[in-house]
Amino acid sequence: MKTKLINLLKQVFPSTYNELAVFLFFLTCYGVLGSYIALHYRIIFDSRIPWDAYFSFDNKAIVMTGGSFERHPLAYYFFNWVREFSLLISGGKMNETFRLTLAWLSNTAISLCMVQIFKYLKNIIGLPLEFSVLMILFFGLFSTSIILSFTPENFTYTLLLLSIYNYYAAVKLKKEEKIPGSALTLAGITIGGLTITNLVKVFIPVLFEKDLFRNWKKFGNAVFRVLLTTASFVFLYLLRIDFKYENILSKTNQQYEKFSNVESIPDWDMMLSYFFGGSVLFPSFMTTDKHNMKGFDFKGLLMEPYSSPFCYAFITVLLALVLWSYYKNFKNKLVQILAVSFLVDIVIHCIMRFGLHTSYIYGGHFVFVYPLLLGWLFSAYKSHPKILSFLMMTMIVLLVFLLANNMFRMADFFRFLETYYQ
Repeated sequence: MKTKLINLLKQVFPSTYNELAVFLFFLTCYGVLGSYIALHYRIIFDSRIPWDAYFSFDNKAIVMTGGSFERHPLAYYFFNWVREFSLLISGGKMNETFRLTLAWLSNTAISLCMVQIFKYLKNIIGLPLEFSVLMILFFGLFSTSIILSFTPENFTYTLLLLSIYNYYAAVKLKKEEKIPGSALTLAGITIGGLTITNLVKVFIPVLFEKDLFRNWKKFGNAVFRVLLTTASFVFLYLLRIDFKYENILSKTNQQYEKFSNVESIPDWDMMLSYFFGGSVLFPSFMTTDKHNMKGFDFKGLLMEPYSSPFCYAFITVLLALVLWSYYKNFKNKLVQILAVSFLVDIVIHCIMRFGLHTSYIYGGHFVFVYPLLLGWLFSAYKSHPKILSFLMMTMIVLLVFLLANNMFRMADFFRFLETYYQ
């Protein structure tokens, strides 16, 4: 038991000097950003604004309740701890210290996520240090990474948990070991508990365990582990809602109708600008008039579709590299796990159209796939110096454009804060 605990801590936290450097670098950068926002503006948490202050995040509602039970069934318990800890630090007041604590919890979560991606790049893919650093810097500049680094939301912690689990599952499968039932159950309860649609992603690595479909004993054991995880999750879910299961379908249908019937922008543009692009590269912003249903009016900030051909070109090149990686590494089961996981979100948001008009907020469910698939692409051409040089130059160009664009858009974000949230 002691050995397992030590191994878990080594996996979640930095265990080498390079990993510690990655963690401290992002903790410092994100920490400066989040601290300044928390101390000078009230947007991270304002008791009058339950939702939609910026990019449709539900900061206050999430911190106070964990969000709606039909989509975030067990988040209530997790955010009780987050809220109570933040109140403890702030002396029971929901002031700038309270906001600062929330921001630093988010900052720590995203910085640890960077460590997980770095571990995967180094230990699973086996990339040289310079390529791993390039990928992690690229990922660290994603719009999702920047925004979630100070935002108290389900997506923040989901991104961390999915990154931890994908690395853990990759370690197990690389050693040709099965994922223990206890780990599977813990992942199902935590990941699925924060966002129910992510529960299926917990089971994807199990499908790729060695000889699963050639050995009835292994297949039966896998079925048992999946059923155990599902039963544990369902029991806790029903316990959370006092076993009033009929509420689940009615609420779910209401949510689907609410978030799936927006026709103002063509679907292809929402896919590129919001789902594939907005979670990586900021588009321009627009302000909207909002109210809290209790007589308080406020301004919200939303993303617009891309207006520059350079932004469309950036996303097109990025997606081309991702597809290239998938094609080149088609027989690699770890790449298939990432691809199938990404496909789950594509089906939910692009095909079923759930929340497609604001799909940039769902980046915490899938953006970690980008740097990992790019890492596998680099690995596939490690013995082809000319192609590797081409990929390196392409990534540097993408990195520079990403940095310039997202810094420019964050300046717009700060102008919005100066105007409405001081």
